Amino acid sequence: MGESEKKVTRSGREASPSTMFKAAGAESKELVQLHMIIDDFCEHLDLVVGRSPATVRGYRSDLYLVAEFIGSLDNFKLSRLREWLGEAVTDGKSRATLARRTAAVKAFSKWAVKNGHLAADEAARLVSPKASRDLPKVMGEEQAGRFVENAGSANETEYLRDSAILELLYATGMRVAELCGLDIKDVDQSRQMVRVLGKGNKERVIPFGAAALNALQRWLEARAEMAKDPTAMFVGSRGQRINARQVRRIVDKAGQITGTEHLSPHSLRHTAATHLLDGGADLRQVQEMLGHSSMQTTQIYTHVSNKRLLEAFNNAHPRA
Repeated sequence: MGESEKKVTRSGREASPSTMFKAAGAESKELVQLHMIIDDFCEHLDLVVGRSPATVRGYRSDLYLVAEFIGSLDNFKLSRLREWLGEAVTDGKSRATLARRTAAVKAFSKWAVKNGHLAADEAARLVSPKASRDLPKVMGEEQAGRFVENAGSANETEYLRDSAILELLYATGMRVAELCGLDIKDVDQSRQMVRVLGKGNKERVIPFGAAALNALQRWLEARAEMAKDPTAMFVGSRGQRINARQVRRIVDKAGQITGTEHLSPHSLRHTAATHLLDGGADLRQVQEMLGHSSMQTTQIYTHVSNKRLLEAFNNAHPRA
């Protein structure tokens, strides 16, 4: 299990399944066969369905866990799957983890029937627990302004890059993976629009404001001092395309400086959505900007916005 997770490519596929199985040593022939079927399913998710690398890795990890629990495809039965999820409950796994594991098993089961690996969709009757929908952590407008203006960078060039990253995340609400995948050609400075490739390889165009434009222009003027990759908008310290871990570090440093620690790049996405709604943006427009496939996902931000309104009322109104 551990070895298999270490040898995953950027697309979410294993570099060499046969090597992994040799390293596992004690795995039975039935378990090796089940792992190979899981690998085929994950390749289908990646190449055909177009799921993100993170989703493919997550599904593979969950399915490898259930494979180790049942031992073979013959044991892929509803009763055993329920036992496996029951153990996760006993171990104190969160509802979000249980929901993800259930989704992985159900998707695999449906695919396995369609491709002749299973005679019946054994997981179809599994009930997925509803993941808790905690209100996302957001910053106030003044707090967000201080945050994006205080990158804790090692040198001037990195400061220009980091400032552009923070401004663009807050201006657009894009996902960190979308930001990392940006090329220079994706940014239209004259129209102040950026083209991103989101989940399911769906493309969308997002506007951004003057502050983000100024930060991007300053970074592009200095970019040649760092960049070895000729196409990537943002690069890391080695000059190649920046990765999500580096972006999280940039956000974390800004949080330490401004006293807003424990924020993630996703917090800037939450903050951007909430401030758009606070400013009167239409929910459908925010949905399109964030790239949500379902309006239900976007509606959580209306709860955040209403909560902030209630807090402001309670703090300011004389009859509250």
